[in-house]
Amino acid sequence: MLSCRLPMHKSEKQMAESRRNNRTDSTGNVVILETAAQCFMEQGFATTSIDDVARRMGSTKGRIYHYYSSKTDLFFDVHREGMDRLFKAVEPVMTMNSSGLHRLEEMLMAHALAMMTNVAFEAVVVQGVHMHKLAATTPDQRRTLNELISIRRRFEGLFKQAIRDGIEDGSIRQVDISIAAKAVLGAINWLSIWYQPRSAETENDKITLAKEIVGIQINGLRLSN
Repeated sequence: MLSCRLPMHKSEKQMAESRRNNRTDSTGNVVILETAAQCFMEQGFATTSIDDVARRMGSTKGRIYHYYSSKTDLFFDVHREGMDRLFKAVEPVMTMNSSGLHRLEEMLMAHALAMMTNVAFEAVVVQGVHMHKLAATTPDQRRTLNELISIRRRFEGLFKQAIRDGIEDGSIRQVDISIAAKAVLGAINWLSIWYQPRSAETENDKITLAKEIVGIQINGLRLSN
């Protein structure tokens, strides 16, 4: 279960805010996030401890507690970082001057490649909040979960818009936009479950795999002549 903590007094809130400020754009914090993402992906939230993360880093718990007050706080930040990486991958192709179908295809390609590049982070994104949504017991945790869910919905909204544009320009057949977006994103998100990086894998190998997965989704939406 997620940790249950008493409501913070004013001084505790100030300390939490200080920790958040300290970890912004911090190289040391990136190492913590990457290590924690691996631990959460391999062991799950419930069985991962701050000790596990510190041990894998070859560091002390104190280094982690400098940035994070709890395992839950760390878990949420891994999720947030995973979403940030997805947005950064997809946003450059969102404004392409092309049909909705082609733009959707490029967005899904960027999404798939980001999933493979950041598989540990994206495993936390896909699995984490759904696993622990009902277990968040403090007001702070609920606020953070609401924020993360809102971020996920905004991301899905980008793909809904591309599908909507494709229907309007005639490149995508008539579909329920919400269901179509969830279906294509679900197929890409599932990479976090079954994809395993190989030592000899090249960037071209990843692109080939992404094209295969995305092609199946795009062909299902294409308007037949």
